[in-house]
Amino acid sequence: MNYRVLAINPGSTSTKIAVYDDETPLFTKTLRHDAEKIASFGGIIEQYEFRKKLVLEAMKENNVDPATLEAVVGRGGLIKAVGSGTYKVNDAMLADLKDPELWGRIHASNLGAFIAESIGNDYDIPSFIVDPVTVDEFTPVARISGCPQIKRQSLFHALNIRYCGINIANEMGKDFSDCNMIGIHMGGGISVAAIEKGKVVDVNNAVLGMGPFSPQRAGALPIGDLLEMAFSGKYTHKEMINMLTKTGGLMAYLGTDDGREVARRIEAGDEEAKLVFDAMLYQVSKEIGACATVLKGKIDRIFLTGGLAYGDYVVNGIKERVSFLAPITVIPGEREMEALSQGGVRVLKGIETANEYK
Repeated sequence: MNYRVLAINPGSTSTKIAVYDDETPLFTKTLRHDAEKIASFGGIIEQYEFRKKLVLEAMKENNVDPATLEAVVGRGGLIKAVGSGTYKVNDAMLADLKDPELWGRIHASNLGAFIAESIGNDYDIPSFIVDPVTVDEFTPVARISGCPQIKRQSLFHALNIRYCGINIANEMGKDFSDCNMIGIHMGGGISVAAIEKGKVVDVNNAVLGMGPFSPQRAGALPIGDLLEMAFSGKYTHKEMINMLTKTGGLMAYLGTDDGREVARRIEAGDEEAKLVFDAMLYQVSKEIGACATVLKGKIDRIFLTGGLAYGDYVVNGIKERVSFLAPITVIPGEREMEALSQGGVRVLKGIETANEYK
C-alpha cells in the first residue's frame, strides 16, 4: 500500500510544499509571500491560517484532494532538545513553539507544526514533525565547553544530514544505526556532524558561535577580540547577533553569500575571493578532521551536501584535504521535502514509531 503524505516547510517569506505517494512526488511547489503581507501579522505564529489557506489552494491547483492524504508533516522548529526521529504534533509542542523565551526568538519553521496540525485535524489524519534543528544526541563529554556557565548545544541541519546518512547507509547495504559517518551540510550556515552508530554525537553550532565560517555566519572567533567588539559601545546586542549570523563569513569579506558568484570571481582571477573561499574550505576541512577524532578514525563515509556542494571548487577543495580519512559521497542541494515526507511514511508503514514530545 502506498501512503500519501503532505510535507510543509515554512520559511520567512515562502512556504515549500510537496505531496508524496511513498517515495514518488506528485508535486512540489514553493509559495512566495509578499513581505508587506507577512509583516502585517502580529507575529510569526499568527501567519499559520494565511499560509494554510495557500497550501490547500495549491493542492487544489495540482489536483490533489486533501481528503486523500494519510498524514501531514511540518518542518520542526525551535522546540526543546529532542532525540532524532518523527514526533507527533501535540499541545506541549505547540506551546513551546509559541514561547519566544525558549530560544530567544521564534523562527518561521515553527509554523510547520501549526499548519500540519490544523490540516490534520480538518481531515482526521495524524500530523508530525521530523528531525528538527534541535535534535540533540550529544555524549556527556561533548557538552562541556570550558566555562561552567555555558553548555555546548546541538543546533544544526539535522533533517537533511540524517536523511542523507540514512540513504547512504541503504546504498551501502547497511543499517544507519550501524554506521559511523561525518556529514557536512553547506548552505547559508555550515554543519559538520560526527555520526556514531546513527547518532549525531557531536556537531558545531551551525547558527552562532561554533565551527567554520560560512556564506552568512562568522563561525568560531578569537574570544578576546570578540569581547573587545562587544564592549566597545559601537554595536548593540542585536547588531552583533546580526553581524555574526546573517552578514558574517563570505558576506562580510566579499559582499555576497552566493558561492557561485565567488567561484566566478576566482575564475576571473580575483585573488581576495580565492583567499577567503579557500579559508572557508580550510576551516570546514579542519572541522571534519576534528570529527574524525571523535569517531577515533573509524569512519564508513564522509558526505557533502547542501547548496555549496554543487560547486566543483568547493568539493575538490575539501576532498584534497580529507579524502585520506574515508570515501566521500557528494549529495548536492537539500532533500528536506523528501526527508519530511519519508519520516511520515516510515511511521505509517510501522518501520518507525512516532515519538511523543514532552
